[in-house]
Amino acid sequence: MNEPILRRQFLAHVGQTSPSPLMIEVARAEGVFFHTPEGKRYYDLVAGVSVSNVGHGNPAVVRAVQEQAARYMHVMVYGELIERPQVAYAAKLAALLPEPLSSVYFVNSGAEAVEGALKLAKRFTGRTELVSMRRAYHGSTHGAMSLMGTPEGEEWKAAFRPLLPDVRSIEFNDFGALGAITERTAGVLVEPVQGEAGVRPPAPGYLEALRRRCDEVGALLLFDEIQTGMGRTGALFAMQRYGVVPDIVCLAKAFGGGMPLGAFISSKRIMDSLQTAPALGHITTFGGHPVCCAAGLAALDYLLEHRVVEEVEAKGALYEELLGDHPQVRGIRRSGLLLAVELGSSEKLYRMMELFREEGILSDWFLYCDTAFRISPPLTITREEVCDSARIVRRCLDRL
Repeated sequence: MNEPILRRQFLAHVGQTSPSPLMIEVARAEGVFFHTPEGKRYYDLVAGVSVSNVGHGNPAVVRAVQEQAARYMHVMVYGELIERPQVAYAAKLAALLPEPLSSVYFVNSGAEAVEGALKLAKRFTGRTELVSMRRAYHGSTHGAMSLMGTPEGEEWKAAFRPLLPDVRSIEFNDFGALGAITERTAGVLVEPVQGEAGVRPPAPGYLEALRRRCDEVGALLLFDEIQTGMGRTGALFAMQRYGVVPDIVCLAKAFGGGMPLGAFISSKRIMDSLQTAPALGHITTFGGHPVCCAAGLAALDYLLEHRVVEEVEAKGALYEELLGDHPQVRGIRRSGLLLAVELGSSEKLYRMMELFREEGILSDWFLYCDTAFRISPPLTITREEVCDSARIVRRCLDRL
């Protein structure tokens, strides 16, 4: 199929998320790069929004996918048969996560992980109120969208109301707002580092205070580690970096090693409440697909065996050092290899996106912050590639 026909069919037959897609065709991808059919190379500084943590075309992941696909793919709905990739991955996660997070419920995506976690919090506590943070993003399904930060999220939510009742938002890092969490609250959903707000790390002591408040009133603490998990912040899970253990954690994005996979994880005591009254309290057909679990486990093993996560903080700091002194940069907010480079205006940001495309950089901005661009490359990026990509970014900044 020639390129003009492919582009026309893309616009005619693939559902679009905006009126102005990038329209860059991908011919192949490897490591931190992808290439167009014309041979143009792009540095991927988005990594599928923190998905491709072990790099594109990682041989270990590709091999795991091929071998598992040759054994069996889908056999039966999740939770009925013993399938080795699911069990091996769940056991590995339980060994790496802090206690009591030992029961893994596999799903298909981050939004579905959030949906399952919200249901679990309601089922276990018998309560209905849910609390989220302003400028939070947890997915686009009805339940997850209900927890989208208010009032900022109303631009996306308004056309789809009514959403879940009994939901409120509080300000992230506002210690005084924790009193809004009460004995009516089933669960509090929070990103340890706010992503779509433009990379906002927690204030010192905030997550600890949030944990204490949930314990005081009997509410469950839910961490959305969909973007921060699997090494992105410089620890395998952000909860380990900040020293706070939630009652439920949601994982996806890099969790599948490039394949679609999510999970919500809790203690067995809490998770078992989905088994009765009613039975089948949460069900999924393709959640925990054996090929996806094989890919995710291979990616996790690669991170551990090659000590990739241990180098994340230094690489993130190197980006900060190489870009932070440019006169166009107003500041950099960072957690590991998740960076928001602040330009101070949306006009400059949109112009940077054009310059990046010309120069061979794929970046993005943030849902609630269109004045900063994202740097979240595969964690396997080398120091040399950090320096080279930063050189190109600086060239674009020079052209602003």
